[in-house]
Amino acid sequence: MKVRQGAFGVILDSNALFVPLQFKIDIFNDLKLLLNRNFELILLSPVKRELEALAEKGSPSMRKNASYALKFAEKCKHLDIETSASETTDDVIVRVAKELRFPVFTNDKQLKKRLRDINVPVIYVRQKSRLEIDGMV
Repeated sequence: MKVRQGAFGVILDSNALFVPLQFKIDIFNDLKLLLNRNFELILLSPVKRELEALAEKGSPSMRKNASYALKFAEKCKHLDIETSASETTDDVIVRVAKELRFPVFTNDKQLKKRLRDINVPVIYVRQKSRLEIDGMV
């Protein structure tokens, strides 16, 4: 796992990459406005694998959306993360976010709670129209 020294990133959950399609929100521009600082979007290898699986094996509409999300993912910095067989994608996101002290962009209720419990800031869609952050960056 390599992140530039002094760099600041936002870790993306797979559902964050569906936001532009679902809610017509420009996540790149809105994150810039919300965070008011330079950052890199971080895509962890398990999240990318999850999207690739959806693009291959999901329902027809899910395959289309996941393929679109993978196109967005090309704008992200990819981090190859070692995982154990027992670790879920959410477990990996929590572990890496805690390690790097980076906020996580997710709309997953359970993941948001897990992250808040360890004081990791969470970025999410509010009222289907804008991004909001819970916690200090």
